[in-house]
Amino acid sequence: MSEKDELLDEVDDLFRAKRSLDFNYFLYVLLTLVFVAMFAFPKIYITEQIYFKSRDISKLKVEYDTLKEENKIINASVESIKFKNQILDTLF
Repeated sequence: MSEKDELLDEVDDLFRAKRSLDFNYFLYVLLTLVFVAMFAFPKIYITEQIYFKSRDISKLKVEYDTLKEENKIINASVESIKFKNQILDTLF
C-alpha cells in the first residue's frame, strides 16, 4: 500500500502546485485582458459611431426624397398655372 500512497502523494503534489496562483500569473492574466480590451473597445466605439452616422444619413435621405417629390409637385403646379395664364392671355 505504501507504493500507492507515495504515488497518490506525488500526484496530489502536482495538482496542488498547479492550483496555487501567484502574482505573476495574475499579472499575466490582467495584462492579457487589458491588451484584448485595447483592441475591442475602439472597434466597438467606431462601429457605434458608424451606426449613428448611417442612421442620420438615412434620415436625411428620406427628407431629401420627400423634398424632391414636393418640388416635383410644386413645379407641376407652377407649369399648370403658367399654361393657364398663357391660354387666358391669348383669349383676351
